[in-house]
Amino acid sequence: MTAAKTHSYFAIAFVENFPLKDLAPAYPEARRSARELRYAPVEGGEVFLYPFGAAAFHDVPPDRRSAEVERLRRARPSLTTQNVSEELSLCEAPDEKAGFVNGVLVIDRLTDARSEIVALTVAQSAAMEYYEKLVDQMFARTGVLVERLERSGTVSVRTRPLHRFIGEAISTRSEVFTILSLLDKPDEVWDDPVMDRIYAELRSEFDLADRYTSLELKLRSVQESLELILDVARERRLILLEVAVILLIAAELLLPLLKLL
Repeated sequence: MTAAKTHSYFAIAFVENFPLKDLAPAYPEARRSARELRYAPVEGGEVFLYPFGAAAFHDVPPDRRSAEVERLRRARPSLTTQNVSEELSLCEAPDEKAGFVNGVLVIDRLTDARSEIVALTVAQSAAMEYYEKLVDQMFARTGVLVERLERSGTVSVRTRPLHRFIGEAISTRSEVFTILSLLDKPDEVWDDPVMDRIYAELRSEFDLADRYTSLELKLRSVQESLELILDVARERRLILLEVAVILLIAAELLLPLLKLL
């Protein structure tokens, strides 16, 4: 019987995205693909850097993770301190059935390709958590505007802030859909029946499908609510414009009469 071996995966998602082309010169030892930069620190373990602003660490101790994050900050000086994290424990046990047991992923054999898929999924979950927080904030801001409209029956005639907010919502929605399209099943999974099943369980463990649907619905609700509020603001501006035109016409008619008095 072969002894089980435990592995740890830890991912951090940042506000900023990582253009791999720009990062590559700072990581000459890394293997670069369209999906990631992957390298092994001298102290052991593996680091994965993804263009959607996430880094995943495989068997890298916390102190070494901090050092690698600092290296990333040197490569990306504009990197903010805001981030969210996700982690997963994996047990490599050839004699055990693959699947999740008490929150630990059990797998018969951890190959490079399988490790890459696990790291990617953990990083995607961290990135999704960041977008969930961002969209929840936008949803709350929109709720305040809708509540004000419900209470007073109108909105401010200043449409520029609304235009900016709508632009922010559209930009966020586009970025979310672009980034999370990476949730499509990686090609490597198709060639590995065991990993295919593990990948499905990983998605289920992190609830990726339902979280994606929730994000999509909230973003759609935000956009539709903002468009409604903007329509109300424009209608109010048109009414005010019509009133101003009527007052100008009335003034033009009354002015000659006032001169006769």
